[in-house]
Amino acid sequence: MAYQRELEVALAAAREAGAAVLEFYRSDVGHWEKSQDNPLTLADLESDRIIGERLRAAFPKDAILSEETVDDPSRLANERVWIVDPMDGTKEFTKRIPEFGVSIALTVRGEPVVGVILNPAVDSAVWASEGDGAFRDGTRVRVSDVTELRDAIVIASRTEISRDQFAPYEGWFKKIEPVGSIAWKLACIAAGQGDLNVSVAPKNEWDVCAGDVLVREAGGIYVGFDGAKRIYNQPKTLIEAGMAAGSPALVHAFLERDRARRS
Repeated sequence: MAYQRELEVALAAAREAGAAVLEFYRSDVGHWEKSQDNPLTLADLESDRIIGERLRAAFPKDAILSEETVDDPSRLANERVWIVDPMDGTKEFTKRIPEFGVSIALTVRGEPVVGVILNPAVDSAVWASEGDGAFRDGTRVRVSDVTELRDAIVIASRTEISRDQFAPYEGWFKKIEPVGSIAWKLACIAAGQGDLNVSVAPKNEWDVCAGDVLVREAGGIYVGFDGAKRIYNQPKTLIEAGMAAGSPALVHAFLERDRARRS
């Protein structure tokens, strides 16, 4: 395994952070708004502290890009950058919906090579490293083998569904299921729990980088609606384009139909 130590450290950090998050989840932790519809909790901050300490101790020369830490532009000159969301799905966390996760990824020259997503509420983790496959709780996993859109179960954002952002795709799929955190959605796609993820709203690199590794190593792809994969550690971390994850055949079928719809 080319990145065995990195994966081991990321898993240990995710498990320690996840245990802390779970303690907050079981209590009546308060939250406040960083911006409109963007909550923050003490669980986010404690998870961020734990992960940052673990990564810096193990890999002091690596850079870190984290949602809850002030960005250091020097990361752009570093070949190795950890991209972290201490807790993706804070809205679900505050509503006691068990669909959130700790997300840790390592990128090398912009390519994601290690990914860990741990959901402490369901005591489950999905992880992967470049060339070594994807695993859920120690069992190797692969993306769904569904190839036809009409047979596909799509897991999508509750918010996007509630805003009717899936109206253009009405009748395309067998079913659209709402799931919380985008990180956890991508972990589910990698594990074959759901056939396709389509996201139309903007998202940040820390939301999806670890999930990108998981999906790739599980035999799938995660690309923009233009078919391009993301190169990470960009000056602008916001990804404004729509993205789709799943088996290559299913993703390409969606992209082709969407292009035809737009033309």
